Amino acid sequence: MRPFIFSVFIINLWIAFAAAQNIVSEVRENDPQTQQNQGWTEQQTEQQKTDLQKMDMPAMEMPGMDMSQPRPTWMPSPENGSGTEWQPAATPDHMWMKSLGRWELMAHGVIFTDYNRQGGPRGEGKAESVNWAMLMEQHSLGSGNILFREMFSAESLTSPHPGFPELFQTGETYHGQALVDHQHPHNVFAELSFDYTHPITLPLKEKVSWEFYGAPAGEPALGPVAFMHRASASELPMAPLSHHLQDSTHTSFGVITTGLVIDRFKVEGSIFNGREPDEKRYTIQFAPLDSWSARLSVAASKNWTTEYSYGRLEHPEALEPGSQRRQTAALEYVRPFARGSWATSVIWGRVHQVFDNHNLNGYLLETTVNFKLRNYVFSRMELVDKDELFPDNPSLPSYRIGAYTFGGAHDLVQSPLWQLALGGDFTFYSKPETLDSAYGRNPVSFQIFLRVRPALSHHDH
Repeated sequence: MRPFIFSVFIINLWIAFAAAQNIVSEVRENDPQTQQNQGWTEQQTEQQKTDLQKMDMPAMEMPGMDMSQPRPTWMPSPENGSGTEWQPAATPDHMWMKSLGRWELMAHGVIFTDYNRQGGPRGEGKAESVNWAMLMEQHSLGSGNILFREMFSAESLTSPHPGFPELFQTGETYHGQALVDHQHPHNVFAELSFDYTHPITLPLKEKVSWEFYGAPAGEPALGPVAFMHRASASELPMAPLSHHLQDSTHTSFGVITTGLVIDRFKVEGSIFNGREPDEKRYTIQFAPLDSWSARLSVAASKNWTTEYSYGRLEHPEALEPGSQRRQTAALEYVRPFARGSWATSVIWGRVHQVFDNHNLNGYLLETTVNFKLRNYVFSRMELVDKDELFPDNPSLPSYRIGAYTFGGAHDLVQSPLWQLALGGDFTFYSKPETLDSAYGRNPVSFQIFLRVRPALSHHDH
């Protein structure tokens, strides 16, 4: 695997050099205003006007967006994923958009305000808020495109330490101790990144482009789309129990990624800081880029994407020695239909602990259906191996935990700019009988929440 990563980086560095020469030539030779208008035809302009007339009010409220060079219908949008990961092109976009000169500005996010009650002897109730906001700025650069992305979260204030109560959840620390039965709040600076793509000419039939991603806080090419951004989890405030086996590297303090997009395929590699963020949620904690990963993604159509990734993380856990090897595989499906959509994800993640040579697996199936515009039903089912439920007794074995969540929501308000929903969910569990004394025989957890987010934006990718 190391030779593969090295080869990916060497090839892409060569491509980067060639692309840079092209950019310099294009910037010197082409007038920006002429380049912006190049390729426009009367037929394209009339078609765009026709398309806009068919769109709903949210799109009409955002004039000036440059839709002159739409992506192929199957091409995933970099605005609705996380890091450089692909989510199906058919994914609904809840975001605000605005053109400012030649810049395209976008903003999206969500605020869940909820009462969270976790059952059993280890459970507790808490009023809290899950929230994040992302800003994006996009601009052409030569023949390519550059996208800046900033993601912020106030969860360190709206669910202060030790975080969100969640039965059987593990990962990270609180006051130097392992965090158990809680999901940690996310960092204030969850992502600060830029992503540059540039078409290149190679002796291939397929279209090829080069991608470069850099971030002091960002996501390496490891794992599926982070749970906060997945369409299949759009109505679920709670993080998956398998989060730390699948997509926990969505915030890494130091990431460099480069890759090739060849038609519907993308191969990419990253070097990054694999250490989990510490308890100071408002800081950026730089460390050596001594971890690495590789990922292959496929966009089979506008409705389907899939990925497989492999990586080695050096010292990811503050209280565990050694490194981890992580594998993930994911399949995402999104299908729009009249007055709604259906999104489903199937995800597997495995962590191999090098120090004591054992594996932990996590399996996840989640789905969300939006119907008659205002209504949502959702579910998440997981089977996860947990070996940190009793940190004071590390000799205990890992336990296979099942978590089964079912819920629904209804939009009380759907304005041209934003949506307000009321929702709730229940979670049931399966576990070994040996855990009955700690967790109770049949614990049940529930949440009641209000959700606020931007209105649905209707536009072609």
